[in-house]
Amino acid sequence: MGLKEKLHQNKLSGKALLATNFYNFETISAVLTAARETNSELILQLSESSIHYMGLDVATALARAAISQFGVKAWLHLDHGQDTTLVKRCIDAGFDSVMIDASEKSFSDNIKITKEIVDYAARYDINVEAELGYISKLGQEQKMIYTRPEEAKTFVEATGINALAVAVGSAHGFYKKAPRLQLDLIGEINKATDAALVLHGSSGIPDDQLQGAIKKGITKINLATEIKNAFMKSLQGVLKDTDNIDLREIFPKATSAATELVSNKLKTVNF
Repeated sequence: MGLKEKLHQNKLSGKALLATNFYNFETISAVLTAARETNSELILQLSESSIHYMGLDVATALARAAISQFGVKAWLHLDHGQDTTLVKRCIDAGFDSVMIDASEKSFSDNIKITKEIVDYAARYDINVEAELGYISKLGQEQKMIYTRPEEAKTFVEATGINALAVAVGSAHGFYKKAPRLQLDLIGEINKATDAALVLHGSSGIPDDQLQGAIKKGITKINLATEIKNAFMKSLQGVLKDTDNIDLREIFPKATSAATELVSNKLKTVNF
């Protein structure tokens, strides 16, 4: 089943998929180990910066090989694609899903750019995600400009997207104050549009709020910052107490920390 169909099925059944970013072999093995141990499906996400770091061919081949090796049902997704040329390269490379993020443009420009990618992806029949509203990125002010149901309806109908990332109280990175998702707003947007709804910035959101968001219509939950944090904090702790330079012995300890985190998130999402 393609991701587009899976997310549509989730919308109808009130379920969600966890979408996890990876940055190297260690982090992809962490999230896939967690999926295998919990018998879960998930989405593997690559950001533009991760693709620039690894190279598109290497990153794509790593994802496909790892999915096969770990025996997990997973889909490959481009997260926050702002460069339309790169988005199209990911489509041509066989990604199961891409996000075109023109959310910082005007409403009309967001529609125009998003529609261009939807049209390009049509021959591949893959999932296309876009964003509407203000979901602050790393380093940006964590202000809240919520997605309005009527604009979501207009945007989805004008672009033909399959999935919509909505601004409902979340932000990328760790929170400066306790987040509070607008659960009723999620429900209103879900009723207003046929698109699958996506929650970005789930790192640090309490489990009960994540589950409440799923009940109201969220079908895809993105997780990135907490994965990096679990891996790096564990690695920093290990390195303080050893002079071992064999990364094959050091890295697995940090990988295990990330695996534990993702396992717990999967259990939360698949409640």
